[in-house]
Amino acid sequence: MERIKQELARSSQLLANAAHDEGLLRSVRLVVDLCVAALRNGSKILLCGNGGSAADAQHWAGELVSRFYFDRPALPAIALTTDSSILTAIGNDYGYDQVFSRQVQAIGTKGDILFAISTSGGSRNIIAAVREAKAKAISTIGFTGSKGGELVELVDLCIKAPSASTPDIQLVHEAVGHTICMLVEKELFQQ
Repeated sequence: MERIKQELARSSQLLANAAHDEGLLRSVRLVVDLCVAALRNGSKILLCGNGGSAADAQHWAGELVSRFYFDRPALPAIALTTDSSILTAIGNDYGYDQVFSRQVQAIGTKGDILFAISTSGGSRNIIAAVREAKAKAISTIGFTGSKGGELVELVDLCIKAPSASTPDIQLVHEAVGHTICMLVEKELFQQ
């Protein structure tokens, strides 16, 4: 029981630290503003990540397409992590490094937003997706850990979780992702 309490307290402290990180808070505000503007202009949000970050991509897309706090029209969001036929075809024909960039090439359009989630900031397929997005005038938002990796230099905005530990980074990403979904929903539909 003590170990459980310690872990929950440590997680709570990590989120409290994130809540007082002015740089992180400013970045979240900018991401929300960018998403609201893009969605108002008829653009969509694309999301990609590997492993737990793939789960985040799918989770946030679900919150936007379905609902978060209240019923409202669906928002266009696509997790590039979900179609096994596309993922395996690209992986087989072009290599795993291309599984997201080929999808960005296929369905991304100018004005869209790409959420590129990589706890290390160095995932090759995420970097390739960001490069493809840049070539198509798609805004890019990175989600990384405190070190940022290569991703931080490539994206338009970066959410850097204040930790170098993968589980802690994912914990902050999940809280930030929910916050973004909540604010986008609220600001678009004024509830």
